[in-house]
Amino acid sequence: MGLKLILLGAPGAGKGTQAAELSKRLNIPTISTGNILRQAIKDGTEVGLQVKALMDAGKFAPDDLIIQIVSERLARSDCRNGYILDGVPRTLAQAEALDKVGIVFDHVISLEVPDRDIEERMGGRRVCPACGATYHIQTIPPKQDGICDSCGGALILRADDAPQTVHSRLEVYHAQTEPLKDYYGKRGLLREVAGTGAIDSITAAIMEAVGL
Repeated sequence: MGLKLILLGAPGAGKGTQAAELSKRLNIPTISTGNILRQAIKDGTEVGLQVKALMDAGKFAPDDLIIQIVSERLARSDCRNGYILDGVPRTLAQAEALDKVGIVFDHVISLEVPDRDIEERMGGRRVCPACGATYHIQTIPPKQDGICDSCGGALILRADDAPQTVHSRLEVYHAQTEPLKDYYGKRGLLREVAGTGAIDSITAAIMEAVGL
């Protein structure tokens, strides 16, 4: 397809789930900065140590670090025919930095979900620290309670999914990330899609929004 997409939305809006579905349908990779950073934390790298405290507090990694990670990842051969960015840009400064290094997009999808629904979703989210798989105790439960279907690892409630942290992350999203909708809307790239309902229905709405 060759599509280059950004997925925008509040924490817990379903970006990771939709990115995985779109990746399968379009045969292009998903670049999740969150997964990259969490892997760095698990490995105990310098980058991981740097961002651990920030993520635990619901804050974001520095822009220059994010742009470096994204640029290096998009330079790999599997991104030659398109990609999906999940979790970046999160600020106007990041968007402008991506422009400056020549990273361009065909569409920017904004998943629209009310804050109340976000808080309910994230309280039930569970992740596998071993392989990064994500579940929800109500909507996408694992086959065995508390156990990852993919690798058998123990599922956990991430620190950044705790209620007070979720509230903080939503405040940051509205202040720092939501303005990107206007930034990309003025360029004619923004496609707003309702992020509530069945996963397949949301995916279909995104496909329609990008003309597929």
